[in-house]
Amino acid sequence: MTASIDPGASIGHVHLHVADLDRAICFYRDVLGFRVTGRIADQLGFLAAGDYHHHVGLNTFSRPGLYHAAIRYPTRAALAGALRRVLGAGYAVSHGSDHGSSEAVYLADPDGNGLELYWDRPRREWPQSPDGALALVNLPLDLDQLLDQR
Repeated sequence: MTASIDPGASIGHVHLHVADLDRAICFYRDVLGFRVTGRIADQLGFLAAGDYHHHVGLNTFSRPGLYHAAIRYPTRAALAGALRRVLGAGYAVSHGSDHGSSEAVYLADPDGNGLELYWDRPRREWPQSPDGALALVNLPLDLDQLLDQR
């Protein structure tokens, strides 16, 4: 039986390992025109087109290359359905994360490529710092609770 992806799903962002965060940010910001939406020291950078939280994620955790591609689902229920299909097909999930603006499930495809499946909360619910900037977090996501979503 072939499952059909929710027609509202789209590629949400790409997360890359980079050798030099400052150099990579300069390229994506100054050459391609993305806006920096967040940065954590010399380890993480987030850039976006428009007012989205990020279309490009950059990190220096390991060797350069693809960290993961992200598939964005239109609703929490659609994400829960995708998680049920992944688990039902016998694939392992690494973990779930609550980023404040989104909830995400991480896994690898059959060839070991990293995937993030996620949905965005409504923008009015995105966390903000006192100065109004986006304040992403990285908290555990209860996958059992997500699976209970209807």
